[in-house]
Amino acid sequence: MRDSVRRSLFWLWIFLGFLLGVASRNLRAQETVLELDPANTTVQFSLDATLHTVHGTFKLKGGTIHFNPATGTASGQVTVDATSGDTDNDSRDHKMHKSVLESAKYPEITFTPTKVKGALAPNGDSTVQVEGVFRLHGTDHPISASVPVQLHGNVLSTKTHLVIPYVDWGLKNPSTFFLHVSDKVEVEVSATGHLTPAGGQP
Repeated sequence: MRDSVRRSLFWLWIFLGFLLGVASRNLRAQETVLELDPANTTVQFSLDATLHTVHGTFKLKGGTIHFNPATGTASGQVTVDATSGDTDNDSRDHKMHKSVLESAKYPEITFTPTKVKGALAPNGDSTVQVEGVFRLHGTDHPISASVPVQLHGNVLSTKTHLVIPYVDWGLKNPSTFFLHVSDKVEVEVSATGHLTPAGGQP
C-alpha cells in the first residue's frame, strides 16, 4: 500500500513538473522586446514663463523595453541625453545645464519600466498604462502614464504626454525677480521602435 502511494506521489510530482515547465516556456514565449529608434524619436518640452513659453528638445540615446503581455511585467531602460537639452538660446541653455539640470554631473535622464497594463492590439491602435521609475537629477521618482500606441507589423509608434513637476522633484526653479517660470515642464515624446519576441528576430 505504501509503495503504491509513493508511486502515485512520484508520478504526481512528475506531472506537476511537466505542467510548470510548459507554463514557464509559454510565458517566456510571450515575452516581447521593444527596441526604440533614436533617429525616429523626438523628445520635446515646453515651459511656461512670463509673456512667453520656452520650447526645447532633448535627444534619445537609446531604449530597450522587455514586457510580457501575459503577466504585465516589464523591464529595460529608456535613456535621454541630458546634455543635449536645447532651447535655441545659448544664454538660457547655459543656465539650464549649469543651474537646473546640472547635466555635467547628471548626464542622463532615464525611465525604467516595471509594469505594462492593458492589451496591445496585434495591429492598429490601442492604449496601455505604463508604470515605472523616472530618474532625473540623480533621484528616482515613480511615474505612471497612459500611452497610446499604433502597431503595424512589427513597427510600433507612440506619442506620449508627461507633466514633470521638476521643482517638487528637487530641481531649481530658474525664475528671477522679473521673469517667472512655471514649476512644471510639459514633455511630448514621439517614439518609433521595433517589436520582436524575446530572443527572436524582427
